[in-house]
Amino acid sequence: MSSLAPYASDPARTRGRLFVPGASPTRSEFQRDRDRIIHSTAFRRLQHKTQVFLHHEGQHFRTRLTHTLEVSQIARSIARALGLNEDLAEAVALAHDLGHTPFGHAGERVMAERMGKWGGFDHNMQALRVVTKLENRYAAHDGLNLTWETLEGILKHNGPLTGAGGQPVGRYVEQGLPPGYDKVEASADLMLDTHASLEAQAAAIADDIAYNAHDIDDAARAGLLTIGDLLDVPLVGPIAREVLDLWPGAERYRQIHEVQRRLITRTIEAVIAESAARIAKADPRDADAVRRCGRTLVGFPEAMARDERALKALLFARVYRHPKVMEPVEAGEAIVGRLFDAYLDTGDMPGRWGALWRDAPDAMARARTVCDFVAGMTDPFALDEHARLFDERSDFR
Repeated sequence: MSSLAPYASDPARTRGRLFVPGASPTRSEFQRDRDRIIHSTAFRRLQHKTQVFLHHEGQHFRTRLTHTLEVSQIARSIARALGLNEDLAEAVALAHDLGHTPFGHAGERVMAERMGKWGGFDHNMQALRVVTKLENRYAAHDGLNLTWETLEGILKHNGPLTGAGGQPVGRYVEQGLPPGYDKVEASADLMLDTHASLEAQAAAIADDIAYNAHDIDDAARAGLLTIGDLLDVPLVGPIAREVLDLWPGAERYRQIHEVQRRLITRTIEAVIAESAARIAKADPRDADAVRRCGRTLVGFPEAMARDERALKALLFARVYRHPKVMEPVEAGEAIVGRLFDAYLDTGDMPGRWGALWRDAPDAMARARTVCDFVAGMTDPFALDEHARLFDERSDFR
């Protein structure tokens, strides 16, 4: 593909797939990955998984699916501007949340606690389990049989897992390396001590851009924030003042939308300019040179990164910890915990899951089977299972 920069990921030079498929006359290897992800069961389930506001709050709030689609669009925009492979950026973006539990981060916290003595839980690693093991619709193999580059991006889009000596780095220093990181079946070593491709880095920064902007929009829709609350907040405050100056009499929802779209545009443009400068300075000759350069090349400018952290702090205090959010979150935590405990004790899971539990060789394997089943649930299905097992219907559906 002559339009790609030399440091982009070229689908014609992929490290390939674990199982070699027939050639496609119309699609590149990364386009095939994207299509496999979109047609997967796990991707469809995202429409019924919580982002921040639970499904019962209303149908206009983001779900994991709509968040994922927004991340995908932003990742493609960044990749296009930098001369990267848009299809790989899109594939990583579309898969990045496939490992999330029902009820948002609440479910993830419970799963991490319950799995503490059974190897732990990490949503990036769970996404890899989904695409390499748990999606089992193909006749020839389990998993989606994605390319090495897409698998690498799912696991490492937030950075390396280890140093050169194999020691954990970053967040893995405290929480340990994710369970099963050393058992991923791929066409080649995933090189845990290196950064991922620029396409995966674009997907990672797109995730931050998307949820900062849409969480403001959703919080305003829920009545937790007003445009006035944003005026003195770094990054978004100048935009909010600009909108009020331009449209002081506009409806509240129009003002918030203007803030949101300007925030997305300006952060994308800043990331593109900053990333282009970092790439020029690093001067990587190919995609492997990107992996070995020792730093993230796609990111916010330094001042914007500080302001973005301040915006996150506001959202954490005013939105994520608000009683209107926390009450159903705590109910969701209780449901996930009760389901996990009941399944682990009895194996009373529908379909093949009960058989997998009974055939598991040891307690750790049984716990991982339960973890896979619960993590894959949608919010409504978790509520139905809770009602089936405990004859209790939660009132936040």
